Amino acid sequence: MTIQIGFQYEQVESLSQELEQQMESLLQLAAEMENVENAEVAVTFVDDPYIQQLNREYRGIDRPTDVLSFPMSDDEEEIDIPEMVEMLGDIIVSIPRAEAQAEEYGHSFQRELGFLLVHGFLHLLGYDHHTEEEEREMFMRQEEILRRFQLVR
Repeated sequence: MTIQIGFQYEQVESLSQELEQQMESLLQLAAEMENVENAEVAVTFVDDPYIQQLNREYRGIDRPTDVLSFPMSDDEEEIDIPEMVEMLGDIIVSIPRAEAQAEEYGHSFQRELGFLLVHGFLHLLGYDHHTEEEEREMFMRQEEILRRFQLVR
């Protein structure tokens, strides 16, 4: 196993075991493609009010969003201890937003959920989309990972 992934649920029903396993495999592939090893990611699935509260508190935006990422790295030089598991951070996903966006974009909930998880994961690794160039790089990488996993539109 490349990375450890913990799934949690707040105010929403759990995903099926099959879908949760598929999402874990997707994040494992993303980690492999990004050469990430000995790392841990916490994924929490929430409802809209919960993610809206986090969005308001941490980003100053008072509305629900689809995914939030909270990297643990503060970009300071870290001590590299072999066999030590690095906590990459937290990914928070709104299940209602994912369901609505899947319908809006005309693809499966599974595809939308995978897209959001990979998006959040790449944010934990330092990818961003503040400029057109950053956005192009990040979205190309997301699509490459999803295509390799065969989770296409």
